[in-house]
Amino acid sequence: MKILLPVDGSACALRAVDQLIQHGAWFSEVPEIHLLYVHPPIPIGRVQAHVGHETLHAYYLEDSREQLVAAAAKLEAAGLAFSSHIHVGQAAEVIVKLADELKVDLLFIGSHGRGSIASALMGSVSSRVLHLAHCPVLVIK
Repeated sequence: MKILLPVDGSACALRAVDQLIQHGAWFSEVPEIHLLYVHPPIPIGRVQAHVGHETLHAYYLEDSREQLVAAAAKLEAAGLAFSSHIHVGQAAEVIVKLADELKVDLLFIGSHGRGSIASALMGSVSSRVLHLAHCPVLVIK
């Protein structure tokens, strides 16, 4: 069983991590967990005039790793092995693309994260994932 667990540092994403840990007995064997953070892209045109590509890449890595810390700590404390993934892009599209590439059996995602204003305008990431995903999606409130 392969599970993709996207997180964004929000309380709801951490609840999804907690639920995965709490319901580990659902699975007949220990699942292969893929922890994912998708960093929103910074408009390159404006940034490149002031910041080099390597500096921007370093920023994405540093900021993304910070967003994974709490979720990773919870999984480690529960004794669950996982792989971390960091990507830059539009969250829902990247989540679904990685789920397809990894051939995951289940997407385990929080119902809402940090982008409440953006969600009101464009729809939440979890809603978009539900529409785009080719595998089962478990949305945690």
